[in-house]
Amino acid sequence: MILDVEKFIRERRADWNEFEGMLIHLETGGKLGLDVEQAQRFHYLYERVAADLTKLGAYAVEPQTKQYLESLVARGFGEMHGTVSRRLPFAQAFVSLLSAFPITVRRHFRLMVWVFVIFGGGMVFGAGSLALDPGSKSVLMPFSHLLGDPSDRVAEEEERKGEHMKDERATFSTQLMTHNTKVAILTLALGMTFGIGTGIFLFYNGAILGAVMIDYVLAGETIFLTGWLLPHGSVEIPAILLAGQGGLLLGSTLLFAKNRMSLGERLRSIRDDLVILIAGIAVLLIWAGIIESFFSQYHEPVLPYAVKIAFGLLQLAGVIAYFVFVGKTQEGVPA
Repeated sequence: MILDVEKFIRERRADWNEFEGMLIHLETGGKLGLDVEQAQRFHYLYERVAADLTKLGAYAVEPQTKQYLESLVARGFGEMHGTVSRRLPFAQAFVSLLSAFPITVRRHFRLMVWVFVIFGGGMVFGAGSLALDPGSKSVLMPFSHLLGDPSDRVAEEEERKGEHMKDERATFSTQLMTHNTKVAILTLALGMTFGIGTGIFLFYNGAILGAVMIDYVLAGETIFLTGWLLPHGSVEIPAILLAGQGGLLLGSTLLFAKNRMSLGERLRSIRDDLVILIAGIAVLLIWAGIIESFFSQYHEPVLPYAVKIAFGLLQLAGVIAYFVFVGKTQEGVPA
């Protein structure tokens, strides 16, 4: 059968224009308003446009028309098989993330228990090693500014009154965000080693924290330590632990079969959870970087330790409440 190409294009143009209009509507954030009837119409038009492209492929058609139809089909496929969140306006996407983040964390609570065990074990190891062998400090602490006597550092910090940070706060904050985000991503990505790398990294970071804490406690600088670490650590440390949860989720998914699902199906089943985790972790680390640079680095007499500790405790309580209660009414599975 010979096709009258020009007549065919004229007759089908209305459907193409309608489909393109729906695509523009979806691509500009209208996906939340798509009802069942509209979704069915969208799918119908997608199939018609795809069929038209196939039919015209057998005839000599101007390249612009074929490219136009190919673009419509590709965009339609992306809308049907892509994620909703990437099309939402930023404010809506952010609110959605804030709600989905704690739900995702609670969904994999058992893995978080393992994270606490591994990280806590590292802290006990680091603290015990330094308490029993003070000479191990150079091995346990990778940062040169922590190798000296804690009391000397406290005296130096209080004497400088934060003046050394006067012109470097923004730069230091950015460096902290970048470094901590890299650590979090690496912790999660090491789940590709069936979770072994994630576990080692969690234990290692726990050992560092435990060694630092016992070093200052034994030197009689517990108040300084609490006022220094708690304001930003009450957010930063949970973020790293959550990255560990993501790593163990990835590792367990690779390691254990589930309902006879293929590896690809198992990975796709946790894709959204991993994206939500890393996005939420990034938000936490941005806030922690701001707090560490503009608040934690200022000590008495500039900022009383009581104020810093109170702020840190309130923030920690807020973080706990956020992960325990937010999104409870929206959960589709038990927490």
